Amino acid sequence: MPVNGRSHIRVARPSRDLAVAERFWVRGLGLGVVWRAEGGPEPGGHDLLMVGWPDADRHLELVHEPARPVEPRPTEEDLLVIYVDGPVPDDLVTRLEEHGGKRVPSPNPYWNRWGVTIEDPDGYRLVLCERGWSNA
Repeated sequence: MPVNGRSHIRVARPSRDLAVAERFWVRGLGLGVVWRAEGGPEPGGHDLLMVGWPDADRHLELVHEPARPVEPRPTEEDLLVIYVDGPVPDDLVTRLEEHGGKRVPSPNPYWNRWGVTIEDPDGYRLVLCERGWSNA
């Protein structure tokens, strides 16, 4: 089977401002910049920022097309969940807030019980779950 547990995963979505998003994801959460490209002002020329951990099989791609920007349309159920396998560090939550995030309650009581939900600058939600993946 060509698709399996070793297949790389890229989640792509629009962003209003890549510099603001980079502050949140890189300086706030601690991801690294995997790739960056500037497409220029012509239609179809989009800027992108890929962030993730260098040794991971997945990363987040944030896209902005200056000539034809796509407005992000997140819902409260658009979640990126990271299982931290222990208490969510207060200093990490503070750092995410200092870099453009906003702590919000989740409509799902599970995430309020087991984690912290932070909206990124585009309104998408990051959940830091204190559980480990094996016992989620």
